[in-house]
Amino acid sequence: MNTPLSAAPGRPKQARTPSGGSEPRAAGSVGVPFLWNVRVYWEDTDAGGIVFYANYLKFFERARTEWLRSLGVEQRALRETSGGMFVVTDTRTRHLRPARLDDSLHIRTTVRELGRASLTLFQEAWLGEDALCEGEIRIGWVDAATLRPGRIPSSILDVLRPA
Repeated sequence: MNTPLSAAPGRPKQARTPSGGSEPRAAGSVGVPFLWNVRVYWEDTDAGGIVFYANYLKFFERARTEWLRSLGVEQRALRETSGGMFVVTDTRTRHLRPARLDDSLHIRTTVRELGRASLTLFQEAWLGEDALCEGEIRIGWVDAATLRPGRIPSSILDVLRPA
């Protein structure tokens, strides 16, 4: 079965604030997209001059890092203070259209599911109003020394939970 990863295809939406409530949620909180831009360089392309398929995962990784940073979560400091870190446990991507050298892409990251030990993100690469690649990425929390699964610190969960 070939089902789309996206819930509703269409142009990228700007980060929004929820209706009701007094405090807007940060971009990247559950259901609120975080947008990050990346330019395509020579090193990102293959012999055919298009973005090599695996590089979308690199773009998604960078966008996740910037999303966490925008929420006040710096991964190195988090590891040093908590002894834990996020690791990718599952990825699934669909490639819809190619990106090329010098394209300016918009990467959109939205939290789909938030659990006590992992979260699932939906990430998309856009060129203007064209969706190029979409992916569902699951990241889990592990102890940095043993790599054993653990619970995401409550301070992180509080940042990501709906208000």
